[in-house]
Amino acid sequence: MLTKLKPSGSIPDRSLYERRESAVRSYARSMPRQFGKAEGVWMHDDQGGRYLDFLSGCSTLNYGHNHPILKQALLDYIAADGIAHGLDLHTEAKAEFLKTFEELILEPRGLDYRAMFTGPTGTNAVEAAIKLARKVTGRELVIAFTNGFHGMTLGALACTGNAAKRGGAGVPLAHVSHEPYDGYYGPDVDTADLLEQRLADPSSGLDAPAAILVETVQGEGGLNAASPEWLRRIAGIAKAHGALLIVDDIQAGCGRTGGFFSFEDMGFTPDIVTLAKSLSGMGLPFALTLLRPELDQWAPGEHNGTFRGNNHAFVTAAAALRHFWSTGDFLRDVERRGALLAKRLGRIAAEHGFEVRGRGMMRGINVGSGELAASVTAACFDAGLIIETSGPHDEVIKVLAPLVIDDAVLGAGLDILETSIREVMATDYAVAAE
Repeated sequence: MLTKLKPSGSIPDRSLYERRESAVRSYARSMPRQFGKAEGVWMHDDQGGRYLDFLSGCSTLNYGHNHPILKQALLDYIAADGIAHGLDLHTEAKAEFLKTFEELILEPRGLDYRAMFTGPTGTNAVEAAIKLARKVTGRELVIAFTNGFHGMTLGALACTGNAAKRGGAGVPLAHVSHEPYDGYYGPDVDTADLLEQRLADPSSGLDAPAAILVETVQGEGGLNAASPEWLRRIAGIAKAHGALLIVDDIQAGCGRTGGFFSFEDMGFTPDIVTLAKSLSGMGLPFALTLLRPELDQWAPGEHNGTFRGNNHAFVTAAAALRHFWSTGDFLRDVERRGALLAKRLGRIAAEHGFEVRGRGMMRGINVGSGELAASVTAACFDAGLIIETSGPHDEVIKVLAPLVIDDAVLGAGLDILETSIREVMATDYAVAAE
């Protein structure tokens, strides 16, 4: 039985953070607590408050906090003095991950990719992908899409659409064209057709691209989900024009949107795939760029990083694959739970004339206003639910609950969301509408 949520209501002394931590911090501003413990779907602050986590580290904790099987695998490895840091040396932990990933993920899906271990974050994986595409093709231009988000380092940031993020670069962000994503102009405009016309027209001003970079579901861009038909068109356009297709699966992968990869059963195979976030299974830094073998044209050390060999993450990643992906049971349960989430969000949205976005367990409600969304998420936090927003105006309330969440607990969290929306709509926004 679900016990009552217990938010503390007590704000910690923030003078240390305000004195020593950069002003760039963001989540701590809307969730002013000091957290000290987490397990499963719960986070605890240092005042005795308990919070249900519908953020999951922005999809970094698909298997929840400190999953006991993953935690024990790591503890055993550390206790045996296993290699923690090894650059790109051969290690037992790396070999076990590669073998497990090959047997449980690549081979059952008929995929043949080389694994490039980049620096530890998603933006590192994207940087490697676009750098390789330019090297292989000899071209400079990358086609990305409106509302896409691919990271904060300069190459990945150039592919990112968000103006506020781009504004922090301090230099021009060049060699990228941002084309309209699926549905950007509404349901009656086929944006794949527009892209095809632009590339086919030698006077369009659009150079031949090295790569087309796309998210199948735009996590930070507002949970816009591209149709399989549109994605197949984009894949075909990339092939016809000699560009490499890169799928950014950093937030949408690892089971979040159905299948280990978000593009499974859609009728195309990307040339390059980027993974991070829940790849380690336990929140440890781990990013990976997968590439077709014939694209592996790097010279030794041509692209590297000090932390490209996080053996602790190899250990937990292999344990996660063995535990969750050895059979189809986990995926079937996630698909069933995703359908429950869609149905419940649909009911909440319909009550207020809102719109449901996303796919699988990566869904949310577009409430039409960033101010409204912020008020709702603040009310949720006061009630013990951690949840965030996304979209160009932060107007989408995004549910990223752990994939392992119990149905009853998921329902309790959605109860809080439903109640919070009603309360906010019945007060400030009801008055504003009069």
